[in-house]
Amino acid sequence: MNTLTSCHGRSLNLSRPRIMGILNMTLDSFSDGGWFFNPDDALCQVKKMLAEGADIIDIGGESTRPGAGAVLVEEELARVIPLVERVRAESDVFISVDTSKAAVMREAVAAGADMINDVRALREHEALETAAALQTPVCLMHMQGEPRSMQHRPEYQDVVAEVKAFLDARISACEKAGIAREQMVIDPGFGFGKTLEHNLTLFRQLPDLQSSGCPILVGVSRKSMIGAVLNIPVQERMPASVALAGLAVWLGVAIIRTHNVRETFDAVNMCHAVANGHR
Repeated sequence: MNTLTSCHGRSLNLSRPRIMGILNMTLDSFSDGGWFFNPDDALCQVKKMLAEGADIIDIGGESTRPGAGAVLVEEELARVIPLVERVRAESDVFISVDTSKAAVMREAVAAGADMINDVRALREHEALETAAALQTPVCLMHMQGEPRSMQHRPEYQDVVAEVKAFLDARISACEKAGIAREQMVIDPGFGFGKTLEHNLTLFRQLPDLQSSGCPILVGVSRKSMIGAVLNIPVQERMPASVALAGLAVWLGVAIIRTHNVRETFDAVNMCHAVANGHR
């Protein structure tokens, strides 16, 4: 049984797939930028996602959509930390913080967060050392390039092999720094420096990433790969997002990151029941 355990003693059993609800405290996220920038609106959305079946709430204060601008650490702290504190005061839910900044990691965990979700896989200044000192679960994501430029002609010889090699290298770096493999989750980073062809190939071969022994997180909710295939705008991508969530679970993914918790919860649990012959 694979269980993530935070430095606060809260645990997340991954013997069945789990739902990570997205909460962006940003003005420029590609799908919901500005929707929950007000702290009261954000807390209401958290409560809604919990009622709909979210196992993890992922709070982020800096957009990582293609072309997104950087956010100063002081601004990110001001956005994220008060919400972490409010969620923790009202719930025992597993809280993840979507950040690459060491200072935000430290303050978020001190405020009650249980997990660090880093699109840069702990490569920023002091991030690796900070995560190791905090001794709490981490999610390591693959990204080619930086958010501002990652979709400018990304290239791979073999996208699956290269993503796997990168993630294996980051797992090794984390272990050397003192983070146990049992505390790591990996994310192939759909849409982060990848074309549609790269994304589809990577998704189809998700089982190839399981050799690391780390649980896999997939976040494709409302992403441009759906728009590219179906030629539909962001606001119409929920059904396809849910379909991909079900496929991901069928392919062995442990955590699904989503904007639409209720619909994804149903799809994920139905797929899990069929795959395992029980609820």
